[in-house]
Amino acid sequence: MRYGERLAEIGAVPLIGSVGDSFDNALAETVNGYYKAELIRGPAKDGPWKTVEDVELATLGWVHWHNTTRLHGYLHDRPPAEYEQAFYAAQQDDRETVEIL
Repeated sequence: MRYGERLAEIGAVPLIGSVGDSFDNALAETVNGYYKAELIRGPAKDGPWKTVEDVELATLGWVHWHNTTRLHGYLHDRPPAEYEQAFYAAQQDDRETVEIL
């Protein structure tokens, strides 16, 4: 049974979007908006995209930049990779393990 059929069976309908898209997730929608504004339609674009491969390669570069260089206000103006590294470093327990015999 397909997803839509299961929803119809119980009388439910998706509010927005469809299966497999990000329209029901606010964070994903925000990132998609950044992606479109900063890369697809933004100042980094130097003309029309010529091929799908051009978009794919540019997307790889944008994702790397977004995660390692771009400052995010909700992460106290740090890139996600740096914030994650600091988070896990703070979780480290440096105490020496003692074995009880």
